[in-house]
Amino acid sequence: MHPDFFHEENLAVRRILSLCLAAAGFALVPGLCLLLLSPDALPGGPFAPFLEDAGRHTLLLVWVHPFGTRVQIPDCRERFGFSGCEVTDDRSLYARADAVLIHHRDVSSGAARLPPEPRPPGQKWIWLNLESPTHSSRLWEYEGVYNLTMSYREDSDVSLPYGLLIPDAHLDEVPRGRLPYALGGGTAPSDLRPRLVAWVVSHWSESHARVVFYRLLKDHVQVDVFGRAGQPIPPGRDSVVDLIRRYRFYLAMENSQHTDYITEKLWNAVRGGAIPVVLGPSRKNYERFLPPEAFIHVEDFPTAWDLAQYLLEVKDSPALIQKHLSWRKHYNLYIPSHWGEHYCTACRATQKSRGRIDIVKNLTRWFYS
Repeated sequence: MHPDFFHEENLAVRRILSLCLAAAGFALVPGLCLLLLSPDALPGGPFAPFLEDAGRHTLLLVWVHPFGTRVQIPDCRERFGFSGCEVTDDRSLYARADAVLIHHRDVSSGAARLPPEPRPPGQKWIWLNLESPTHSSRLWEYEGVYNLTMSYREDSDVSLPYGLLIPDAHLDEVPRGRLPYALGGGTAPSDLRPRLVAWVVSHWSESHARVVFYRLLKDHVQVDVFGRAGQPIPPGRDSVVDLIRRYRFYLAMENSQHTDYITEKLWNAVRGGAIPVVLGPSRKNYERFLPPEAFIHVEDFPTAWDLAQYLLEVKDSPALIQKHLSWRKHYNLYIPSHWGEHYCTACRATQKSRGRIDIVKNLTRWFYS
């Protein structure tokens, strides 16, 4: 069985996991907890175990591709070994679909409408949303509409983390079709990371906490800004990660602060071998996703000046650099792919929940909690 700490189905399992994580002293995949989890407790997700059953054919209809950009429909068996999962975006198959995957932004913005009612008997509607509550409009209009939630939150019915760590000891259990990044020690000599702090920002708003914090920090330490509000990002698929590799620290600051809203900004820093300086949910929340020494939280310091002084201290201290980066030797990073992998994950979650029809009540209150 492969551990999956993002897809617990009930509170009892989640409490057991919390005890395991606290006892183990780090955030993800402690081997001790393998003995406490049953495959049946995990409804879906990137690494949730699933027994192959060729007789259980499941059809998932992608009602609208996120943000109106069509991606290639994946063959779930070929790519990920998911037996009996078929994904389609052909709306003429609506009446036959076991589940319909609906991207929140597209229906809430009016770019697409919900499927027609009444829905076929036994069909599930799945709410898909990777945006934070701040950027998720009109949630209240969808109370009682959906049967499963699918988001970055780990207490979603199906959780889609932007990234997750896999210890070396469990790397051979990663299913085929997944290619984790080996992190290594990350303690490159200073001459290979000649610059101090980088920040890539695509959406600049003076009302954002991250912009307010940047304006305070830049008075005490040099911060190189890239993106629409700064220098151009070099071209290339992994250009942001390649850029980060030149820096000791990276400002992984979210555009809004909500439970579990920890996006590619953090994982880009991890991939690039820089020490993330994070602004988002609480430190305790981040520690559910990676070891406590793997990042620096802005709330650890009373002022931006204090943080700047610590960054300068770390820069000149091999011992402190080792403290923040040595954990990497034991981990690999997995980044789920948008959106094809998510489609297959939704299809498998539908298989796992066959015969159960729940109604998502209080969507707004839960998502803002």
